[in-house]
Amino acid sequence: MIRPQEIGYSDELLADGSVHRRYEDGRQEWRRREPSRPRVVQWHDNRDGSGTDELLGERIIKRTLADGTVTYARDIGYGRTLWAGGERVMVNRTSFGGRMGAMLAGLGVAGLAITAAQLPPSSMSPEEEEELRQQAQSQTSSSSGGDGGGGGSADGTDSGGEGGSGDDWDAGWDGQDGAWNDDDFG
Repeated sequence: MIRPQEIGYSDELLADGSVHRRYEDGRQEWRRREPSRPRVVQWHDNRDGSGTDELLGERIIKRTLADGTVTYARDIGYGRTLWAGGERVMVNRTSFGGRMGAMLAGLGVAGLAITAAQLPPSSMSPEEEEELRQQAQSQTSSSSGGDGGGGGSADGTDSGGEGGSGDDWDAGWDGQDGAWNDDDFG
């Protein structure tokens, strides 16, 4: 079982539709969804860092820094995202799923243990990334086909928390206009 460093964060919706994220370690990020690419979030922080986060599919998040450096993370549910090869887990204290995950972890629920199978990839080829994008796109198309395009998020999941199936990292963004609702991936 892996015991990563846990860093909590909370999100605040700003009037312009962007999000101000505050981490418990003092970092802050300002995040905005790219209108033309709904699975991409642009961000900059209070430590002169900037870049983009992109959900590739299978809950894998690609972070590209302004200098071109790429790292990967994996959304593991209950408001938790594994970063740095499993060394850090970011916990969303704002979302219902994050609060529920913290409560369950406090009770010692073994299902919240982090296993090697949940670790993000250390690297991916452009072809592997594109395959995940295509898989995510086909899942989005098939999951939104029967509901007339209303409700849910851009990837067809609901906003009921992080513990469900699918790409729940996106559950808080409204797929219709890119607006913020409750949650963004960590």
